[in-house]
Amino acid sequence: MLTRLALLCLATVAMTSSLCFAQSTSPNGVKTLNPPGAIKAEGTWSLGARAGDFVFVAGMQGIDPATNSLVADPQARILRAFHNLKLIAESEGASLKDCVRLTVYVSHLHRYAPMVDKAQAELWGGPPYPPRTIVEVQRLFDDDIVEIDSVFYAPAKK
Repeated sequence: MLTRLALLCLATVAMTSSLCFAQSTSPNGVKTLNPPGAIKAEGTWSLGARAGDFVFVAGMQGIDPATNSLVADPQARILRAFHNLKLIAESEGASLKDCVRLTVYVSHLHRYAPMVDKAQAELWGGPPYPPRTIVEVQRLFDDDIVEIDSVFYAPAKK
């Protein structure tokens, strides 16, 4: 009896811990993404989704996945936001060079746009860069300075 109880407890723990990395697929084949090592999506949103040959990544902030808190330094925070979206894209076989659309929201355009340019130049290593829109907004979640959403082309493996 004790052995059965122990096995039941182990099975419950295993199933519960796997839920944090759960991915689900819609009836039309849209798969939500939550790769290991990514930030935690809390609330009514997903980190990303694959629909056919495209990967859509939610707006990423400069959150350190290890602490689930915002990185303090503004340049490092912007770079971390790019790393966060890169991790999700790579989980589906895409690289930064496969990015087909970036939308960058910043709380102060003149202060943070040069930092966005610097982070992109560092990560992409040079042209070609994806089409990008950068917009100043009055306020972002958690009073953050940047949020970046993106779309990647990553042909599904057949």
